[in-house]
Amino acid sequence: MTATEILSIPFFDYPRLFQDEEEMLLQIVREAGRRGAFILQRDLAQFEENLAGFLGAKHAVGVANATDGLIIALRACGIRKGDEVIFSSHTMVATAAAIHFAQGVPVPVECGSDHLIDPCAVENAITPRTRAILPTQLNGRTADMASLQAIADQHGLAIIEDAAQALGSKFRGQSAGTFGAASAISFFPAKALGCLGDGGAVVTNRAGIHDRVLQLRDHGRRADGEIVSWGLNSRLDNLQAAILDWRLKKYESVIERRRAIARLYQSRLSPLEELKLPPGPDDDPDHFDIFQNYEIEAPQSRDALQAHLKAAGIGTLIPWGGKAVHQWEKLGFTEQLPFTEKLFDEILLLPLNMFLTDDDVNLVSDSIHAFYRS
Repeated sequence: MTATEILSIPFFDYPRLFQDEEEMLLQIVREAGRRGAFILQRDLAQFEENLAGFLGAKHAVGVANATDGLIIALRACGIRKGDEVIFSSHTMVATAAAIHFAQGVPVPVECGSDHLIDPCAVENAITPRTRAILPTQLNGRTADMASLQAIADQHGLAIIEDAAQALGSKFRGQSAGTFGAASAISFFPAKALGCLGDGGAVVTNRAGIHDRVLQLRDHGRRADGEIVSWGLNSRLDNLQAAILDWRLKKYESVIERRRAIARLYQSRLSPLEELKLPPGPDDDPDHFDIFQNYEIEAPQSRDALQAHLKAAGIGTLIPWGGKAVHQWEKLGFTEQLPFTEKLFDEILLLPLNMFLTDDDVNLVSDSIHAFYRS
């Protein structure tokens, strides 16, 4: 098998992120470049306004990446040294790293059968030092925010959302990223709304937090240029903001296509009793999912299935090196989370992106059927 055949359906085709829109992207770069519009210019302000409008939020602030965004959000919400913040261990290490670098104590808990943070596990992890809950809105699905908000209200806790993968996802009609005191969103190239490098945003409905976020992203400066606090240098690049603002205009159609791909996967793969699929786009009226990823469970056969798909030229991904956050021993966690640990032996991401055709999805599905028939 040749290298070309091996990559016939890559997990994500990064060159096409530029190539498919090359002329328009170059036009955006030329237009901003000829104005010398590189840092904190009108393109960024316009994107922030449009992003907030899309989410139904009061404020969106562009930052360098979503990890910075989470650190800034945590600090702006008052997390201090030694404060415990509860998060699901089924997430990227960046979620816990943000808590750590905000000087909080990351407390990992189990996810539930939906792969999102388990509200019961959250409640059981609360101690007198707990100050916040940080749900990861994973794979383009929003957690059970009604249950989490009830827990937060009962115990006087803040909610800060890791909405990196969930722009446009909703729970009971409300957008991910708008439930808590603040949230962070990622524009990494492979995200449903991605730029041509790192990028992120912090979203909040609270004026005081918004002011603090603006200071934290720009050296502690107020709008009038006065330095009033210690801050970071974490500004969303203006060129990236211009690209994102253009892509945001057609983002509804992106979501629609991703949901169509998920619907086709569900139709083709649901007859296979050997697999557990994510909830379908039309399965639960409480949830509107954007399918940033298509994460399946393949008990007993995950590694063999992945090898079979690779041989067929289909790229897949085992999330985050095959470990939950608490399983990285050098980070010092001592928790044992059996459900999440078992899940990481079984989960696999299938290709789901805007470059896939229906024929591609059918080819992936046919190959999976062939694996289980054999």
